[in-house]
Amino acid sequence: MLNAGFSATEHAWLPLQDPQEIEAWMDLQSRELQQLIGQKPTQGQGVCFTLIHGGEIYLHTNSDGDILLDVTPEAEWVQPVLSAVTATAPPRGQIWLLQGHLLVQLLIGLNSLIASSRLVLQHAYRIRG
Repeated sequence: MLNAGFSATEHAWLPLQDPQEIEAWMDLQSRELQQLIGQKPTQGQGVCFTLIHGGEIYLHTNSDGDILLDVTPEAEWVQPVLSAVTATAPPRGQIWLLQGHLLVQLLIGLNSLIASSRLVLQHAYRIRG
């Protein structure tokens, strides 16, 4: 089991209508995460999406602006969607590394498949070779 660390309150997902709403949602999540983190150094903070057909996706952006997705085994069913919306082949493990500019289109593609979201202050991304 992956260490999800501290998680904030889970919120039911309200589908976002367009890229502007997605950008506004991302900005709000970033501000709320910064408020929760404060000056505490953490690793792997981000958002966890619970999917409507089972499983979770942990999303984190690193200091280079890249996106790390940890797709839990119960969420493997979503991999074809992730590949389609990002034009990226699935990784050998459960960790996806994507370029930062794909974030809006990733959320557009996942929008109708998300049941809820919550902020995560720490998540151990287990990258396997």
